[in-house]
Amino acid sequence: MEQNINLNLDLNQGQTAEAALASAADAHLPVQCAVVEQRLEQYYLPDAPAIALSVIAWLKSGKPVLVCIFDTSAPLLEPLPKNLFSQRAALLAWAKKNALACIALDQPLILSPVHIAKPWGEEIWFTGIEARGQSKVLDSAGLSVPLPWLLETFPQALTNSYSRDVILLKILAPLPEPVYGDLYFEMHEKKREVYVVTHVDQTAWPDAVGGIRFGFCQAKRAEFASDADFRAAYLTAVKCYERVRRKIDSIFDGFRQDLGIAINEPVNADTIKRWVARLPSELSQQELALRQALDAYATVKNLSVGDVVKVPCFTPHSLLHGVTTVEFQTPVYERKILSFAQKVLTQPHWDTESAMSDVSVEAPLEAPLPVLLNTEEVLREEVVRFDDFAVERITLSPYKSLHLDLGVEYSLLMAVRGDLNIDGCGQLPAMQARLLPAALSEVKLENAGADEVVFLYAYPLVR
Repeated sequence: MEQNINLNLDLNQGQTAEAALASAADAHLPVQCAVVEQRLEQYYLPDAPAIALSVIAWLKSGKPVLVCIFDTSAPLLEPLPKNLFSQRAALLAWAKKNALACIALDQPLILSPVHIAKPWGEEIWFTGIEARGQSKVLDSAGLSVPLPWLLETFPQALTNSYSRDVILLKILAPLPEPVYGDLYFEMHEKKREVYVVTHVDQTAWPDAVGGIRFGFCQAKRAEFASDADFRAAYLTAVKCYERVRRKIDSIFDGFRQDLGIAINEPVNADTIKRWVARLPSELSQQELALRQALDAYATVKNLSVGDVVKVPCFTPHSLLHGVTTVEFQTPVYERKILSFAQKVLTQPHWDTESAMSDVSVEAPLEAPLPVLLNTEEVLREEVVRFDDFAVERITLSPYKSLHLDLGVEYSLLMAVRGDLNIDGCGQLPAMQARLLPAALSEVKLENAGADEVVFLYAYPLVR
């Protein structure tokens, strides 16, 4: 006869709640529902403060299929029953009364993003875990639990590993206004990025064709006798603009202090516009002329919904206003900022001079996406294949379905266009994401509409 038990965890040995439950299963304890205490070092926060977590698990054939995780110190509206729960429905009802999420580990996980303010708009992290914010997972009732809590307590069920490096899935959502919504003009030496366009704001781009500054303008380059002369002229243009930019930023810092705003805190575009209106007209005109002269060195690549941009290392780039993209990137956090039409909040300097010796002045090479499968029902294209993960763009024809064999690793789904049905788990609306846990071996995806559905499928590569 199955029973309910309390398991004590010795974290000094690096155990997890999942490991404790596995030990109970190995001991052939007929456990139906268990509660486990786990101490978590919050590695993503400064100084990694510890937190005590209570983990309630409902098991099937010895494996956890439904879990409820909460801060042990948090007060409960209704205490845990002494004998725990004899029925799954009772656990769900108790958790709901206490506003605690119950997550099914054998179903796609609903990712609840965290929004990170930027000078140019915001980043929306679906799998972000760091001090600035942590993504969450929602249950069917809309209650949430931090993603790192799940990853730390049930790493095998979720990812089939004990690695904390989950594929970073995020959306770049620039403001729709020129300048205010333009990202840094930057380059990377090691980090590789891929953008998939999901929306083009038609208030900014009436024909629904946006853009990205992508490499240097080859016509401008041809005006110079040599690439060395081109680089020198560009560097001079940057320095001229930067001097004016610093002068304006210094004035704005004074406005920040008057309003009690921290020096490096993002400020909304409406406030910046009011500050711009207070600048001497001569300074504003000088800034505009120098910025336009600087922008002439870059080329703009047109972007529409569904387009994919692979950014090679050493290629300068800047996503433009009103162009929303899904971004996948290698887990290397480095960049060199060549220029920016606002104050850079994350560092006190630009990196133009050090970047110019390595930056590529060649036109970026572009190639069509490799086709992995092309039938009347489905088109599968490889967006990118990094060393540690790959991303596919999948187009599902109207009224067609697709079975995905998920293997032993976790994976991610992000809908780009149209609403995708996940069999037994409801709809995946456009611009939303799901984590398919390692415990889930396959999933059936359906397009029940009359238009094509486009979605992204990302998965780690086993090495």
